[in-house]
Order: sequence, then C-alpha cells, then structure tokens
Amino acid sequence: QVQLVESGGGLVQTGGSLSLSCAASGTIISIVHMGWYRQGTGKQRELVARITSGGSTNYADSVKGRFTISRDNAKNTVYLQMNSLKPEDTAVYYCNAEIYGLGLKRSNHWGQGTQVTVSS
Repeated sequence: QVQLVESGGGLVQTGGSLSLSCAASGTIISIVHMGWYRQGTGKQRELVARITSGGSTNYADSVKGRFTISRDNAKNTVYLQMNSLKPEDTAVYYCNAEIYGLGLKRSNHWGQGTQVTVSS
C-alpha cells in the first residue's frame, strides 16, 4: 500500500511565499507522475501542478509564473514552491501520485491534505 504525507501548509499574507512537500512511501515500482490539487471551500477540486518522473510539468493557468513544482525521484518526494500568493489560492492542497506497484498494477493515491490560507 502507498501513503502520501503532505507538509508545509500554513498562513501567509498576500504576496508571500510558502513551500509544500509530499513524500510517498510503500510499495512503489515506479512513479508515473505526482502533483498537487487544491479545493477551496464550496469549490471543486482542481489540478494545480503535476510533474512526471522524467521532469515534464503542467500547471493550472491561474498559477503559471507563480508556482513551481519539482521532485526528488530518489526520495519519492514532490515539492510545490508557491510565490506571490493571492487570497484565491486559499484552499486545502492535496498531494496526488500515479504509480506502478507490484505486477505493474497502476494505481492512484491521495494525501490527507494540508491547509493553505492567504490573508488579504
């Protein structure tokens, strides 16, 4: 079984920065991609950023130029550096991983989420 543990959430003022980390553990043959989603109160969960093990990245239009996703394949860890934060970035941020496990079985996993609050 695979577990994802997020860290780094907190409270920051508009224009500030925050860094999130997510470490994956368990039986992982390889990681297809890892990324971050967020869900604000009363809103749908949306993709923020995603990165493959090969380094290819995708970002939501709303965070391009402000957020940077990176990974350490050896540690099965993904990071999200968030700069120039805005109140609309306030949400619970969830780590997500698509992996190949035993028998090359592909599966998707979620962390418990970490709260990011940006004050106006």
